[in-house]
Amino acid sequence: MSSLNNAQKQLLFDYCIGLTTENETAEAEALISSSREASETYHKLRATLAPLDSVEAQDCPDKLAERTIARISSAADSSEIRLQQLIAAEQKRPAVKIRFWHNIGEMAAVAAIIIFLAGILFPPLSLARQKYWQQRCQMQLGNIFQGVTRYSADYEGKLPAVIGRPDTPWYRVGYQGREDYSNTRSLWRLVKGGYVKNPADFVCPGRSQGRASQLDAAKVQSYNDFPARRYVTYSPRIICTKAANGFSLMREPLMADLNPIFENLPQEITYEIKLRLNDKSFSINSTNHRGHGQNVLFGDGKVQFIKTRQVGVTEDDIFTLREMQPGCEVNGDEVPSCDTDAFLAP
Repeated sequence: MSSLNNAQKQLLFDYCIGLTTENETAEAEALISSSREASETYHKLRATLAPLDSVEAQDCPDKLAERTIARISSAADSSEIRLQQLIAAEQKRPAVKIRFWHNIGEMAAVAAIIIFLAGILFPPLSLARQKYWQQRCQMQLGNIFQGVTRYSADYEGKLPAVIGRPDTPWYRVGYQGREDYSNTRSLWRLVKGGYVKNPADFVCPGRSQGRASQLDAAKVQSYNDFPARRYVTYSPRIICTKAANGFSLMREPLMADLNPIFENLPQEITYEIKLRLNDKSFSINSTNHRGHGQNVLFGDGKVQFIKTRQVGVTEDDIFTLREMQPGCEVNGDEVPSCDTDAFLAP
């Protein structure tokens, strides 16, 4: 039985394909040097990826990228045992240079992963990598919406929403007191009530900072909110007081990738914030997908990746209030003045 946990295996995988940060690289190298199993796993992965050394970078047709994404998604759903069997079988295959791309079309899960790796190692295929993370993120938001639906069925159609009130510090993610001092408590109710089974669904898979943190299931019931910001990288909607008696779902945005304006807040914060907005504050996209756009979950369950922050016929900015302008100060207790002004934070 493997002594490496899932986080360590993921770290080794990311290190092999050059996707680790400076700190994660040091962590991976320390793990490889201190663990025989980690060292063997790393070298097996490198051996499996060796055929990529003979591949010349070339433009990736859109249709190939779409087929790649479909294959990657299928591979991601495969069991770990089956995946290891495929890797072992692939390592026994003779190195082939001329027929490599032809053979990819015949491989199963391993082929999908190798194509995915090519997308990471070669810039022409970066679009495939981005689309992969976008689709995995959409799947997680879909899982969360199913939890919202189950919650709503148990609570007479109500959403697990925190009603925004003036002077309430909605930015204090991780606060464990009884007061609703964090807007993410609306999402935590889904975890604590068992409506979303996997807490890791609340961490966007496209985050460059690393992998989803694992919550201690035995401690979930003792928390009133996510323990810290790293456990939740989506921004839920702040519901205005006028919608306290019910909020229509329909096509209103309910949640999206993390609001970039509040990206650099500390993991735990107990003091009042004062953020001065500038022109960039009104144009940058979420960093979850490296600024290319953000997935938005709407009230009817649809998840859409948009390259701007404006939605609907009114082109409402989902990350700011309508009255916010460059130069204004945000204190972290602002709430929408009407239920049509979407504000997703923090």
